[in-house]
Amino acid sequence: MVSSSNVTYLSWFTSHQQSLTFMMEGPLHTSKSSPSRWFNRLYTLVYTVAIFALLYHHCRNLIYSPSLTTLFLLLADLVLAFFWATWQSFFFNPVHRQVFPENLAQVAKESDYPGLDVFVCTADPFKEPPVGVINTVLSVLAYDYPTDKLSVYLSDDGGSQLTLFAFMEAAKFAKHWLPYCKKYNILDRSPEVHFRKDPSLFPETNEIQVMYETMKTTIKDVMDKGAVDVEQFDDDRTIKALNKWTSGFTRHQHPTVIEVLLKRNQDKDVSGHYMPNLFYLAREKNKATPHNFKAGAINAMLRVSATLTNAPIFLILDCDMYSNDPKTPLLMLCYFLDPTIGSNFGFVQFPQLFYNINKYDTYTTEHVLENRICTSGMDGLEGMSFMGTNAFFKREALTKKPTEAKWKWNDQNESEYDLPLAHRVANCSFEENTKWGSEIGFRYGTLVEDAYTSFRLQCLGWKSVTCRPDRPAFLGNMPVSLNDFLMQTKRWYMGLLQVAISKFSPITFGVKNMNPLQALCHAYFQFRAFWSIPIIIYAFLPQLALINSTAIFPKVSDPWFSLYTFLFLGAYGKNLLDYVVAGSTLKKWWSYQRMWLILGCSTYLFSFFDWLVTSLGMSTLEFNVTSKVSDDEQEKRYQKGIFSFGVESPMFVSINVAVIVNFFAFLIGIRHVFINNGRLEELFGQLLITGFGVVIGWPIFEGMVLRSDKGKMPTKTTLISVCVALFMHLMFSSAF
Repeated sequence: MVSSSNVTYLSWFTSHQQSLTFMMEGPLHTSKSSPSRWFNRLYTLVYTVAIFALLYHHCRNLIYSPSLTTLFLLLADLVLAFFWATWQSFFFNPVHRQVFPENLAQVAKESDYPGLDVFVCTADPFKEPPVGVINTVLSVLAYDYPTDKLSVYLSDDGGSQLTLFAFMEAAKFAKHWLPYCKKYNILDRSPEVHFRKDPSLFPETNEIQVMYETMKTTIKDVMDKGAVDVEQFDDDRTIKALNKWTSGFTRHQHPTVIEVLLKRNQDKDVSGHYMPNLFYLAREKNKATPHNFKAGAINAMLRVSATLTNAPIFLILDCDMYSNDPKTPLLMLCYFLDPTIGSNFGFVQFPQLFYNINKYDTYTTEHVLENRICTSGMDGLEGMSFMGTNAFFKREALTKKPTEAKWKWNDQNESEYDLPLAHRVANCSFEENTKWGSEIGFRYGTLVEDAYTSFRLQCLGWKSVTCRPDRPAFLGNMPVSLNDFLMQTKRWYMGLLQVAISKFSPITFGVKNMNPLQALCHAYFQFRAFWSIPIIIYAFLPQLALINSTAIFPKVSDPWFSLYTFLFLGAYGKNLLDYVVAGSTLKKWWSYQRMWLILGCSTYLFSFFDWLVTSLGMSTLEFNVTSKVSDDEQEKRYQKGIFSFGVESPMFVSINVAVIVNFFAFLIGIRHVFINNGRLEELFGQLLITGFGVVIGWPIFEGMVLRSDKGKMPTKTTLISVCVALFMHLMFSSAF
């Protein structure tokens, strides 16, 4: 129930926006268009002319001297032109925002702050160790936010007794941790991070650290056993909760489990202050009912939280993305409370950043372009896509159109928690014959329900902003194994392609329902698997032709060669400039060039084939949790910038074949040019591309031939790759 006093503030707020703006002494946030947009527009114009000239050259060659080589080059350059064109959409009107939380007191007191529900998602206690999840939950429980307005929900989609036990222990520790953080204004409120940084000792520090280590040991012992010994407990409530895991209880077949671990206005910490809510939720699973992966879990949390707390704003967090700043909710309020932002404002996205990235950013997991260039560019249009974590949503954005929304700022549940109703809405059959997953909540039908949902929301008229404070609001942990990273990104790009080639494609549906430039931004991401086409063509075609001493590019003295040179230098020079402007380094830019080849020959290619077999009904969607378990040896190699292979993978074969073909084509090309016939002017373009491929692929070649550590390329994978490369040479040698 919502009392009339609860909506008073919003009613006043919405009806007096203009006068409120006048009364404010300082803004809550500002936005400023980047002056570089004029340079970018000029560059786009000039480069567009050059691209059309190249396409004209290919078409002319195809008409007067048709060949498969010319056709493949035209196809590759058409795809490159498409991605270049969509990429320019990010540079049309980039916007930089700044927030001023110190001005919040002008518009609202703490008692007027809206309720905030935090959703933390986990799915497998063995791939996502509970201690890491606990650190994430504790970091948000300790937010500098009114405790009577804050609720944290843990969604355990693995339905694990081990996870529930771990959070029962965490709830006990939280009664000591929260007052400790607030008493000394601790900045790092993830215990693991706080104690790892060797903080200055406060009177209670040693005692708190001992409690934390004891909790970790207790949880680790239970994890090692693989089950909880319920008989060791004498608390009836705990016994009743843990006994729900009967012999027929599995991760794919179990009833709904909801446990109130901490209850605001009832549970107090050791200093006598009330604590925020902490709920555990494992939605019902049934083998006969689709699980809908992470989106289904979030939708269940949306419904359950609506029956228990019903906060108008909720935050979605991955289990390994801990809060790095306890004042993050105040930064969020600078947007939600700003009277200059329209009522169609749906969510605030904070960047997805990682604390364990090495100085080389070996696997380009820092996502420099995505977190800097793309966010600013989309912010100047209709807003950034949801990244799957680190976003504060207006609850109504998931249930209504902007024109239908009547946001009640303090609309939260003040009555007793309706647990029976919460159990019913978490049932796997609840969504049958409803609009959940299609028009309400997070949308189903793809592996990337996060980006797909935000795309659909923007098509409805909802907008978003990106908040990028100097101190990262959240930090996570990225895989340090190349195979883990490739498997994760393959799932992303396969899911994005599912959206791209559907009735909700940004090229058709998006262009009609949103700013066309915004639709092209979405297209850049959603069609990313198609990068494999030009990368595969340019990784093999010039090389195989060079092996056979066949020229496929203009001579150096030919004017058309100057066009190729301009396009090559213009693309790479602008890309390097973007990295520098974004505050990155030359080393990280070079890592990006290496990973571009690697992803094109593996992740992009395999995600395309995964989409194809799934579309033909030969496979089904499968969501695999990326392991967050660390390996010390892998971590050491990664920090030195050394690639970790170590396991057999079909994706490694395709990468290896490209590197082998480039390496031997370069050697043979050198012989053709400088020893046999001296055709440097004709073959220079191919020799340059092949040499570039060799330099970029050197870490792969090193892993195959020069390394002996556990992270080297498996011998079997190397032998298979050599055989495939020889087969390709024999198959295509007669084609030139």
